[in-house]
Formats: sequence, structure tokens, C-alpha cells
Amino acid sequence: MKTLSCLIASFIFSISLTAQDAWTVEANEIDPNNYFGVTVANGIIGVVSSPEPMKVKDVVLNGTFDYYQRGRVSNILKSFNHLNMNLDIDRHRIGPSNIQNYKQVLNMKNASLETSFDVGKKANVKTTMMALRHLPYTSMIVVEIKAKQDILITPMSVIEAPVHLNDVRNYYAEIDRPHVKIPLMTSVGLSPSGRIKVAASNSFIFEEGHGHEPDLIHEDWDYNMHLTKFHKELKAGETYSFTIVASTCSSDQYEDPHNEAERLSIYAMLEGKDRLLKRHTAAWDNLWKSNVTVEGDVDVTRDIRFALYHLYSFARAGTAYSLSPMGLSGLGYNGHVFWDTELWMYPPLLMMHPDIARSLLDYRFERLEAAKQNAFAHGYKGAMFPWESAGDGSEDTPVWALTGPFEHHITGCIGWAHWKYYQVTKDKEWLEERGNPVLREIADFWASRVERNGPGAYDIKNVVAADEWAENVDNNAFTNAVAILSLQYATEAANVLGKKADPDWNHVADNIPILKFKDGVIREHATFNGEEIKQADVNLLAYPLKLYTEKEQIRKDLDYYEPIMSPTGPAMGAGILSILYNRLGEADQAADVFAYSYKRNEVPPFGVISEAAGGSNPYFATGAGAMLQAVLSGFGGLDITDEGVEQVGSSIPASWKSIKITGVGKEDKTFEVKSGK
Repeated sequence: MKTLSCLIASFIFSISLTAQDAWTVEANEIDPNNYFGVTVANGIIGVVSSPEPMKVKDVVLNGTFDYYQRGRVSNILKSFNHLNMNLDIDRHRIGPSNIQNYKQVLNMKNASLETSFDVGKKANVKTTMMALRHLPYTSMIVVEIKAKQDILITPMSVIEAPVHLNDVRNYYAEIDRPHVKIPLMTSVGLSPSGRIKVAASNSFIFEEGHGHEPDLIHEDWDYNMHLTKFHKELKAGETYSFTIVASTCSSDQYEDPHNEAERLSIYAMLEGKDRLLKRHTAAWDNLWKSNVTVEGDVDVTRDIRFALYHLYSFARAGTAYSLSPMGLSGLGYNGHVFWDTELWMYPPLLMMHPDIARSLLDYRFERLEAAKQNAFAHGYKGAMFPWESAGDGSEDTPVWALTGPFEHHITGCIGWAHWKYYQVTKDKEWLEERGNPVLREIADFWASRVERNGPGAYDIKNVVAADEWAENVDNNAFTNAVAILSLQYATEAANVLGKKADPDWNHVADNIPILKFKDGVIREHATFNGEEIKQADVNLLAYPLKLYTEKEQIRKDLDYYEPIMSPTGPAMGAGILSILYNRLGEADQAADVFAYSYKRNEVPPFGVISEAAGGSNPYFATGAGAMLQAVLSGFGGLDITDEGVEQVGSSIPASWKSIKITGVGKEDKTFEVKSGK
């Protein structure tokens, strides 16, 4: 068996990097048979790119779940594909077979995807697509067609229904005003169960200076697709541009999604392209005030920003929506919420954008009653959060997976995350109203969950470990550790608010065991004997939990567990190892592990990361979260303490001149680490 250490050593010699701008990710050689799209998203809508010209693969609608397709559990819903287009030139349809120089470029600075191609000697076409950041339910695509010779163009805006939507109804209308005609193409359908109504609507914006607006023609093709098109003659050298704005929502967000989708599209249409671009760009400029720059390595800077871009895209403040392991990039993991949120993706967001991080916690608070019912159903007190959560917060794990009934550490992770938010923000009003109620119920759960077998033996038996290959084991190190911390944090929260903490919480915390081998290495669980592990477990006690910080213990556990960590496991574990090497003062080894943690998981043509090397299920936002923690808390030395986000000792690889982190915490602090310091 090849160990993880050996694979890392061989991997660092095989990294191939293509020099690109630190703000752009380019896809030049596009193979439709080996294509994994990039997502433009705004925390509500995720639009996934396609290898086909003027098409998108999926439109994912956050916060909307229904039962269909697989696992007898709910799935995040695909909405109508309302940004698809066709284009005829001289009455011939363009497609992969008759275009050249096909290129796609993601501009992370303003979260737009630019696609360009040539149609023989006839025309050059460029489209720019974005999910508008300031309008959470609205997307936009700008089309520019430059004629190389005299041509007739026929652009078509298409709305298509995904196969799972039922009772689809297609509508077209034009609202006539003295100064403008507003075209509206709309589709409405029902989710597979019929419980949810989904709607999408779009409209054209025509540029001033092109003369009168073209005559629009609406065509119904079938129940699941309709289009609006126009004809336009262009002279050689002439460039013609227009814009499509498209909105989608469901009855989970609005009682009347049909009318609301149309209203939102009308609003965007009358705002106009320039105002939409200005406000969208300003919103992303504000997000990018929290940024990372590695001086001396533009490729690493770009990779870090690519990870930040995805987390910023998949979440937004003020929503009470959380993050799936695959974000808004598709249907991976059914769009459910796991520990991936609180332990992996949440910490970077908490450091860089506490307002976004709060939305992830609000998601849990609003489902606290469901977690209490889950605890009751399993014979416990307090709140027991589900391993997989979707719409209502009840358990949504497929029955065949034992993680649902037994992977209880997620409840501790949620408690840990709530206290970290208070440490960063010092928001006592939030702690009183939302944080403390959650922490108190979590503490009551653990106090009832332990089996009190004497001093130092308040055992937590029969769990699935963080290392998920260890099923139905006793006293798992990570589970016990987050139980201890969440009990202690509940006590601290009560003290901060001047409330009386249950003295049993600290008593239980003091008696939960962390098992060790005779040589002092922490034992993963009571029957663990050195077998291969799926992912990090014991090493998480040093970071991010910081249950212990002694370098001798970190070294012992790192030396023991790194060689037996599976090379086929999920990406996030190596990011933790990178942080631990950094905290041991081994910056170059930390850099090697850091690169290994994500570069081997990149898939073409954009380098979006999959869950495991050779995988085919990107975008793995959990891995991005771990990678960013390696950057922020490893090389950047950032640490969440009772004083907020502070900087502890760290070092950077010899090849880097410096790392600069801006916009940290509620104070928008700047931190920097320079080479040799």
C-alpha cells in the first residue's frame, strides 16, 4: 500500500501549472467528453457552465428540496434552464461542429463567465454570464455578435424544463408602455411530489444606438421548451449586442412564484444592463475586500481566490441557507448539509465574512425544533442535529447509510461553530437570542448521551467516527472531543450572559475520556489498532478543535496517522495536515501537503476540484474550505481566540515572498507574513 506521505513526495514533482492572471481561470482546450463545468452563483442561484456554445448545464435553486431521483430522500431542486440560447447564422444553427477557437474564461473579480468562439469566416460571438449578486433570484447574459461579413443572425432565448418538473405551463406576454415594450417569457411547473411550484421568467434588454427594437417571435415547441427569437441583418464589421435577464424562484420563497419571477425580470429589464453590471460589480468588490495575495506565486494566489470565489458564490448573508459539500454546483450529495459546513467551510467564511457565516448558523437555529425531536426519537434530551439536513431539518440520510443514526459528532461541530461566531463577533444580542439556545440544547444532548461508568469513563458508545470507515465504535476521539468542547462552550455562553449554567455540563466534560496508546498517541477509538483510515479524525483534535496544542502530541499523532490515511479518501484531510506541519515550523513540508490537498483533485477544463483524486463529482466545496484553512490558519497563522481573530506564529514556503490577508473579522483587519519571519 502506498502511504499518503509517499504519494505526496511523488506528487510535488508532477504539478503542472499554466501561467494565468491571478483573477481569471481559463479553459482553452475544451473536450465535451471530459468537461466539468464552473459555476456562477449568488448564494441562491447556481448556474453551471456547459461545453456547448450558448448553453448551460444546470440551474440550481438553493433552499428548495423535494423527493425525486434517488435515495428515497429529498434533493435540492433544479429550476428551469432559463439562460439557454440558440443562434442561427444565415439560417444555419451554430453548434460544436461548426465553431472554432472555443474559449471560456471565469473572471473571479466580478464573478462572470465569458465564452467566445468564431463561426467560420462569418462571425465572432462572445457571451458574458453572471448570477447577479445584488439580485438573488436573477441572472444575466450579455451577447455580442461581430459580423466578419454580411450575415443574417437569429438569436433565440430558450427556457427548458428539467425532466423532473411536472405539469409545466409555458407563457408569453408583452407589456406595452409608451417608451418601452417589455417581453416576458415564463415557465411554471410543479416539483415531483407536487408540493412546490417553481417558476422562471426572462426578458430581453436591447442596446441603445441599434435603431428600433427587433420584432420578437415566440414559439412553443413542446410542453418542456419554448423560445423567443428575432432576426437581424448585420453588415461586415458591425457588432450587435443585447442582454437577457432571467429570474427564478419557488413557492418555498414566495407564495406566488409565477408572478414574482415575472416582476423580478421586469425590474431587471427596466434597470438596464449598465445599472445591473454596476451594482453586481460593486457587490463583488465588497466581497473581495476580504482577499488573499501570495506575493511571488501568481498561480497559488489564483488557486486560493478560486476557492474563495466558490465559497463566496455558494453562500450569502441574510438567508438562513447553509452549504452543501458541492455548494450550488449540481445535485451532489443531494444538496444536503453535513458537518462539512461547520467544520470545513464555515471557518474561512467566519474569518473573512462573519455576516455570511451567520447565515449558516441561522440555518441551524431555524431547525432547532427538528433537532430536539430527533433527540427525543432516539431517547436523548436536548437537540440531536441530523447527519444530513435539507429543508425542514429532520434526518435526510439514505437509510442504507449508518451515518444517519450514528454519526453524532455533527451536533458537537454545530456547538463548536456557534461559540466560534461569538468569539469573532462578540455579539451578545445574537448570543442571547440564537447562540445560547442552541448551545444549551446541545449540551443537554451530550449530558444525556454519555454513559456514566465512573470517573473518567463517561463513555460515548456506538457511534460512526469522523473516520467513517469506523462504524459503531466506542469513544471515538473526535466525537468525544467535540462533545467536551460543546459542553464547555455552553457553560461559557451562560457565564457571558449572566445566566446560571447547569453544573452537570462541566462535570460531564471533565469525565469524557480521550483514549491513548501506551506510547501517548491518541487512539482513534476503543478498538482501533492501526488500520487504514478514510480521513482525518485524531489530527482534528489539534486543529481546528485545539483540544491540545503541545507540539510533542501534535508530532506523535501526525507521525502515526498520516501514513495510514487513505490516498483515496476525501480531499479535506490533507489540508489539516498542512496546518499541523506549519505549526511545527515545517513550512516547506506544509506547502507540499497543501498542494497535494487540492491539485491532484483538479478536473478539466477549469480545474474545479472533485472530492477525491480522479473523482467526477465537483465542485467539492468542503475541500476548498480545508484548503483555505491551510492558507489562513496555516501559512497566515490566523487563530480564533477569545480576543477575536488573532495571528499566531507561522511561516511560509521559501518560494513565497509574503502572504497578505485583508478584510478579516468584523474589524476588517489585515495580516501579513513575510519570508524569513
